[in-house]
Amino acid sequence: MSANRPAAVVVLAAGEGTRMKSKTPKVLHEICGLSLVGHVVRAARELDPRHLVVVVGHAGEQVQGHLTEVWPGTRTAFQAEQNGTGHAVRIALEELGPDIDGTVVVVCGDTPLLSGETLTALTAAHGADGNAVTVLTAEVPDSTGYGRIVRDAAGAVTAIVEHKDATAAQRAIREINSGVFAFDGRLLAEALGKVRTDNSQGEEYLTDVLGILREAGHRVGAAVTGDHREILGINNRVQLAEARRLLNERLLERAMLAGVTVVDPASVHIDVTVTFEPDAVVHPGTQLLGATHLAEGAEVGPNTRLLDTVVGSGARVDNAVADRAEIGPGASVGPYAYLRPGTRLGTKAKAGTYVEMKNATIGEGTKVPHLSYVGDATIGDHTNIGAASVFVNYDGEAKHHTTIGSHCKTGSDNMFVAPVTVGDGAYTAAGSVITKDVPAGSLAVARGQQRNIEGWVARKRPGSTAAQAAAAAAERATEEN
Repeated sequence: MSANRPAAVVVLAAGEGTRMKSKTPKVLHEICGLSLVGHVVRAARELDPRHLVVVVGHAGEQVQGHLTEVWPGTRTAFQAEQNGTGHAVRIALEELGPDIDGTVVVVCGDTPLLSGETLTALTAAHGADGNAVTVLTAEVPDSTGYGRIVRDAAGAVTAIVEHKDATAAQRAIREINSGVFAFDGRLLAEALGKVRTDNSQGEEYLTDVLGILREAGHRVGAAVTGDHREILGINNRVQLAEARRLLNERLLERAMLAGVTVVDPASVHIDVTVTFEPDAVVHPGTQLLGATHLAEGAEVGPNTRLLDTVVGSGARVDNAVADRAEIGPGASVGPYAYLRPGTRLGTKAKAGTYVEMKNATIGEGTKVPHLSYVGDATIGDHTNIGAASVFVNYDGEAKHHTTIGSHCKTGSDNMFVAPVTVGDGAYTAAGSVITKDVPAGSLAVARGQQRNIEGWVARKRPGSTAAQAAAAAAERATEEN
């Protein structure tokens, strides 16, 4: 257990976020596979705190339900009226109980770029310096709207002044408050009882705790983050898009440093939950989402979207969409294929051009090359499915299953009307509608006999271009004979 393990982490996520202009609470807007508050909780959990509580307010039940789904076991505290950050932390401490002994870290729920590494560095500095409170700060190009860090001649932090309350000289300061703090838990609880509301907002500012503790003779310190972008808060859709871009760049950089080739990082989008193995290749225009995993040597894209999909070693996915699918080693998908949930391609199997699959298990070396739908089916090993085949799985009320064995050859334009089974080594003729089981090693022919009606065009379409072409063909045939 780390010596710097905090007693608690408090995540402030009660605000409405009116500037988002959305029915969705601000902290539930998503980037790179997680909500804003989900990213913050993920970073906070890297500290392994004894307690973690999220303060909710606006749309509290919705936020609480989301947290229960994404991070089961996360505790919440409800702030009925948003009376400031100090008030929110007081409510969190009341939820945690009176005996919080140790470090309490406070973070904002709308800072998705904040990393666990930065929080770890903050708690380490807090413990090493023996501070009552340590604030995470950053030097920014434009400090407009942020609370300014005010230091004395020796460099010690004396106060944090909100932008609306700052003097002209203080507004010129570029070091800002990130809204992230590490507190001595007992001293924090005592100081919160002394916070006043005589400010422009009439709220309890958590930042006032620093002055209260300093006046009481306690040590107030600061830890400057190396990348000011980590503390960026999200207040509108423009900032949301910028955070998504920055986080996406960070994720792709990590992937490339781990041995993944990303041909055009500017056009590739991935989620934080995507994983890779070395020598995977990602081509332009690709989206890798959810729990997608690319194994060693897998090659994906261009123009591909994978959600919760596993791509085996050496597999190739080109111009395709896959949702909760499993693509085996050496398999081939696309171009222009759609793998729906429950699809499993075996080793060196193929789902080719304009092929759609759903809830289908495709055996090793089996090929569905083009223009086909395979739904609710099991196909054995080394079978070939002819072009324009349809697995007719729905009777209007229920779905039914089709089984095709190994080493089968099915003809083009086949309909397999489920439930039906084609045995190992069987063949089916082109144009067949298979409604009965086909024994192993058999040839199934299920189509009407062809009947040619001589002279039909001349009689029924006289004077047409078809009739003229037919007459010319007949004349040539006569001459050749």
